[in-house]
Amino acid sequence: MPCTCGNWRRWIRPLVATVYLVGLLVAVPLCVWELQKLEVGVHTKAWFIAGIFLLMTIPISLWGILQHLVHYTQPELQKPIIRILWMVPIYSLDSWIALKYPNIAIYVDTCRECYEAYVIYNFMVFLSNYLTNRYPNLVLIIEAKDQQRHLPPLCCCPPWAMGEVLLFRCKLGVLQYTVVRPFTTITALICELIGVYDEGNFSFKNAWTYLVFINNISQLFAMYCLVLFYKVLREELNPIRPVGKFLCVKMVVFVSFWQAALIAILVKVGVISEKHTWEWQSVEAVATGLQDFIICVEMFFAAIAHHYSFTYKPYVQEAEEGSCFDSFLAMWDIS
Repeated sequence: MPCTCGNWRRWIRPLVATVYLVGLLVAVPLCVWELQKLEVGVHTKAWFIAGIFLLMTIPISLWGILQHLVHYTQPELQKPIIRILWMVPIYSLDSWIALKYPNIAIYVDTCRECYEAYVIYNFMVFLSNYLTNRYPNLVLIIEAKDQQRHLPPLCCCPPWAMGEVLLFRCKLGVLQYTVVRPFTTITALICELIGVYDEGNFSFKNAWTYLVFINNISQLFAMYCLVLFYKVLREELNPIRPVGKFLCVKMVVFVSFWQAALIAILVKVGVISEKHTWEWQSVEAVATGLQDFIICVEMFFAAIAHHYSFTYKPYVQEAEEGSCFDSFLAMWDIS
């Protein structure tokens, strides 16, 4: 028998809010106690401040996810949206844990980076599902458009034929990152275990430099294909206001990578040096900790942006059906 639970849409939100408040009442005293028993240095202060941003970020993201579950009326669109919304709490919690325990940062960051690729995949699924459902003859629509030339810096390359070829190559260009990123992440983990990774140090003698280069090329091409895809189908995508959604995904996924690269450059040129490592073990650990701290702060603003860009309001319908079990099952479905 399905778990309809009566008017579950009425009580599920107060229940989740109550559970979060109870968790908050437990977590805050524990954090304060942890702060009191430790020598309060820069590292500890950074961890505590990042924790404050974490506690502000999670309820914003969970509220957006919960609202989509309550108004789960278009599964083909809301399923990828819910997966994208999970990105912010996962990033925030992962970075906070890595900031607290620098020795395991490489391992928890592996989960974050793999989910990053999953988010790119789901964003493309979201756009594709919308276009497919609304425009069954999408290929014919693209074929009827004027030839789209390549954008800089590939403007000298032969243009892709309008129609199925362009659609397939844009999707392939975006989705290649969802394969490359997990591969380089797992490779980084293996290199760390055998001692040849050396994160944050630009040198041709370590694996980190080469993996950064591969990720860089893969990300740039994925972003290029996504922009080209939007440029060709701008009119068709306008009803779902794709620009805000595009910027949200771009800022969280791609800016975090370039941010890490910039911090590594600051280490290389000596702006971040061995003279000031505070409680961290090395200057590379300082760079990683700084990246994690910045991400914790940024995710608060990202949560607000996601709340408005991926709003549940277009999916609210007066006659809504479905059990709470079906909605929660949809949230965890990774198919």
